[in-house]
Amino acid sequence: MRLATCLVAAAWLSISFSQCGRGGDWPQILGPDRNGVAAPDERLDPQWPADGPAQLWKLPVGRGFAGVAVVGETAILFDRVAGSERVQALSIHDGSPRWTKTYSTNFVPQYGRDDGPMSVPSVADGAVVTFGAEGLLMCSELDSGKERWRHDTKAEFDALEGFFGAGSSPLIDSGKIYVNVGGRQQQAGIVCFELATGKVLWKSVEDGASYSSPIIARLGGRRRLIALTRLKCVVLDPDTGEVAAEFPYGLRGPTVTAANPLVVSDRLFLSASYGIGARLIKFGGGEPQTVWDSNDLMSSQYTTCIEHKGLLYGVDGRQDIPPASLRCFDPVSQNVKWTARGSGYATLIKADNKLLVMKTDGTLILAALDSDAYQELAKAEVFQETVRALPALSNGRLYVRDGHTLKCLDLRADR
Repeated sequence: MRLATCLVAAAWLSISFSQCGRGGDWPQILGPDRNGVAAPDERLDPQWPADGPAQLWKLPVGRGFAGVAVVGETAILFDRVAGSERVQALSIHDGSPRWTKTYSTNFVPQYGRDDGPMSVPSVADGAVVTFGAEGLLMCSELDSGKERWRHDTKAEFDALEGFFGAGSSPLIDSGKIYVNVGGRQQQAGIVCFELATGKVLWKSVEDGASYSSPIIARLGGRRRLIALTRLKCVVLDPDTGEVAAEFPYGLRGPTVTAANPLVVSDRLFLSASYGIGARLIKFGGGEPQTVWDSNDLMSSQYTTCIEHKGLLYGVDGRQDIPPASLRCFDPVSQNVKWTARGSGYATLIKADNKLLVMKTDGTLILAALDSDAYQELAKAEVFQETVRALPALSNGRLYVRDGHTLKCLDLRADR
């Protein structure tokens, strides 16, 4: 009996340690902390076969640029097929659907031809929250897809759709959902909902929505909700919506603010293209103070910079108007460590002390997080068409899609 008990215990411990060593979930835009950094126990193979990482499975997808979210053994895909937006829960093992939910939409973008959703789903506490291009905010059960509640933010808060529709990804935290709604109804720029019921808990600030997604971080020693609206940066009390600070950020006209705010050593880093540029803001006693403001150091169209050992790695430039270049720089001194000129536009993930670079031309690169020089470790052509959706990395599996196909690639160091 003792031997049998020991063997069972050993097997259980082996399974537990194996599961703990596989990496973590990717439950929202840009991963666990909304900053592009994967779970600390992710392990990536530093060398790839000549034909690239192994493809575990692939799946046809509809229109839209929304990346997937991954929790446990379920990946959430959000796209558009014909006249419907579609939410699907997929098995991470083979891509087979566990449930599918659709609803009709008449959305037509002001610019471009893709009329699908852009917001990455958010998953927490057994709930899936999606924000459609036409402004439909919906909460569904993760296990079954059963709808909990929905809000038509366009109708309820008089929200403008923006150039490409609604595109900011909802933030779930402590039983609340924070959404960059951009309602023209009084004080409906940022709206907080109760996750369980959909009840509106508070509304705050007057401004339209951006394509940047809100974050929660500590600034000036306090826990704050930080969001970029159409023409502002706002710092709010996440419990009440009270404005702790706000200042102009963005430009009128055909401009877009899309990269997420990033907190580095209690300083707030912002970046946008279209002549807006980057800014570093210091918080402490009194009003926030701009440390520097530059359009030359980092002007990122929609890629959020990655922090590593106090330095930032980002893509300076735009996807639609080349050139764009990957760059490493010190956000405090503004010293540029290196620039891979003309490397092309890309989105970034930090994992296993390495940098995953998903270029919009379909090329996937594994690079070293090296402040001395740009160094490629591996490279593969994953797609032959444009890739705009943000990739997701969970347990060594990379989920990436172009306009037609979602692929699950095996990047695990130990298979």
